[in-house]
Amino acid sequence: ELWREPVLGAVADLPAEGFERLVTAVLRSAGFTTLTVPAPGGGTDSDTQVEGTGILRVSLLSFSVFFRFVRGQERAGADVVREFRAAMVGRGEKGLLVSTGSFTDDARAEAHRHGAPPIDLVDGEGLCDLLKEHGLGIRTTVRTVEDVALVPAFFAELAGR
Repeated sequence: ELWREPVLGAVADLPAEGFERLVTAVLRSAGFTTLTVPAPGGGTDSDTQVEGTGILRVSLLSFSVFFRFVRGQERAGADVVREFRAAMVGRGEKGLLVSTGSFTDDARAEAHRHGAPPIDLVDGEGLCDLLKEHGLGIRTTVRTVEDVALVPAFFAELAGR
């Protein structure tokens, strides 16, 4: 769908603080009740990624989640998932790795490797869907199309045929 490209472009154009605000808005809309995003250390990653921890409430259950949102069009590989998992240790029961790009098949396999803490991956398309679902920077207009056609049998009956 063509609407995703300008949305990802708008995300890419945000300054670092704006990207952080977007991450916070997405997570709060998705059900996070508590968010801790450490102040950026001014490192080289501060423009391209936001990470932190949060509590996700789902019905009666709460989970501590370590998350990282990464901007970039590249395809993230298994090494990115492994590095994220290492950073996740002691910081959350669950992991959420979001990229404006995409993930390789190896990255998806690594995210769900048996015996390792599972990590949920959300690619750029999934991020756009989240923004759309929660109405964050996206307006959806539903249009109804009306097809009108003649029913000859009705008029034939009126004419007594």
